[in-house]
Amino acid sequence: MESNKRYTITSALPYTNGRIHIGHLAGAYIPADIYARFKRLSNNDVAYICGSDEHGAAIPIRAKIEGTSPKKIVDKYHLNIKNSFKNFPFFWDICKIIFKKSFNYI
Repeated sequence: MESNKRYTITSALPYTNGRIHIGHLAGAYIPADIYARFKRLSNNDVAYICGSDEHGAAIPIRAKIEGTSPKKIVDKYHLNIKNSFKNFPFFWDICKIIFKKSFNYI
């Protein structure tokens, strides 16, 4: 059995252009959470990191659909994702939102 090794585990970061759905859970968070728990139970030092991504083409597209700015879309869905994550039984060591400082989209 492995022991005393260091692992950094992360999941895909969802874009802040919509709500979290079952595909996020099944495809990214549950498998990574299971792996992190297994490694912890095997006496390893694990850092499980997650968050959301505030950059990408999907954000200005969603903003155009909703008739608002990319900044307002990011703010809206960041809060939604953050609140959703609070309801999931995952044990992230770090759950950070990755911010893009500039919203200058072409």
